[in-house]
Amino acid sequence: MDLLDLARAALLGIVQGLTEFLPVSSTAHLLIGEHLIGYDDPGGAFTVMIQLGSILAVMWLYRQRIFDVVTGLPTRPEARRFAIMLFLAFLPAVFIGLFAADYVKTVLYESFAVIGWALLIGGIVMLGAERFRPAPQVADAAETPIARAIGIGFFQTLALIPGVSRSGATIYGGLLLGLDRRAAAEFSFFLAMPTMAAAFVHDFLEVKDHITADRVAEIGVGFVFAFLSAALVVKPFLDFVTRIGFGPFAWYRIIVGAMLLGALAMGWM
Repeated sequence: MDLLDLARAALLGIVQGLTEFLPVSSTAHLLIGEHLIGYDDPGGAFTVMIQLGSILAVMWLYRQRIFDVVTGLPTRPEARRFAIMLFLAFLPAVFIGLFAADYVKTVLYESFAVIGWALLIGGIVMLGAERFRPAPQVADAAETPIARAIGIGFFQTLALIPGVSRSGATIYGGLLLGLDRRAAAEFSFFLAMPTMAAAFVHDFLEVKDHITADRVAEIGVGFVFAFLSAALVVKPFLDFVTRIGFGPFAWYRIIVGAMLLGALAMGWM
């Protein structure tokens, strides 16, 4: 272990935290970043563990909402409705993920072409969702109708394709299903909690044997930087999209996707 390894871990932690809740695909950025800086992640253990930092960051930011829901389950109908809504939205990713996980990790994650096209096409779809979305009918993510929540849950399954972005899929799903920008983004954060927690447990059981003593420092550094960067980006992101919209993120996706496909065509990757 040397300072260069720790610096790489910190950089990747920042990338993970900054991109996890933005609609730009943290998976794509981590895979590209690891390739560019020559970071070796046997079994994907580092990637799995630092994602926990991002999960805990958003849970910390919404700790009061989580506390209110959990303590209100026995007595408050709105708390039970909120929990049921998230559970039903979470289920499509569970069922489809169980069948597709191996193919996604062994085939799609190995293809930078898939990532490039997913970034580019996702950006175009996001521009379309911004321009042609129906008039917003839901201004509070917690008040999302159950049927629309389930619909967003099915959009989330598109994120199994690396480069699509879990937050991107749920956000433009929310826009197309009548949520306003802030509500769509917040619903994406709420849905991320059970989805990412379940994915972490599943992936951790697969990679735990790769978490060796000599990698603990790298993982710890990546975890801390993922937590801090995610905690710093969520609230400004909400304020930004409320005022400006998702257009800048869509164009960013298109540019990065086109650059990646261009690099592949030139044989640089």
